[in-house]
Amino acid sequence: MAASAHDFAFQTIDGAPLPLTTFKDKVVLVVNTASKCGLTPQYEGLEKLYSDYRDKGLVVLGVPCNQFAGQEPGDEAEIKDFCETRFSVDFPLTSKVDVKGDGVHPFYKWAEGQLGEPAVPVWNFHKILIGKDGQAIGAFGPRTEPEAAEITGAIEAAL
Repeated sequence: MAASAHDFAFQTIDGAPLPLTTFKDKVVLVVNTASKCGLTPQYEGLEKLYSDYRDKGLVVLGVPCNQFAGQEPGDEAEIKDFCETRFSVDFPLTSKVDVKGDGVHPFYKWAEGQLGEPAVPVWNFHKILIGKDGQAIGAFGPRTEPEAAEITGAIEAAL
């Protein structure tokens, strides 16, 4: 049984290993993303959060997912290009994964075990906050804007 988020790994959008231990002693906001969603403009707020707080120890981790109305149909190169050219995304992105169902990435299964139902993504741009120690702190629904007081407050408290 995994003790913390640091026990998991993703792949970067470029295909390299991305163990979450990379972010030990950082606060991580894990967000499942999609390029063709009505909430896609949240990339702007996520990038602003990242630029405002990264020097204090925040990492925003974008996790592309195509499980909600097929709104992330592209391959990794297309997703990366879209994020960089349309939204100047500078925060790390993973390769595309499942965030629910039979093929769920183990991180999301663990987060559900930590936080219960609020950790299960119901749509794109669901957010899970991980503390410096790798423990799940909270989950925020897709419609909660990245710069909402409840998110920035939780981040500041965790930093």
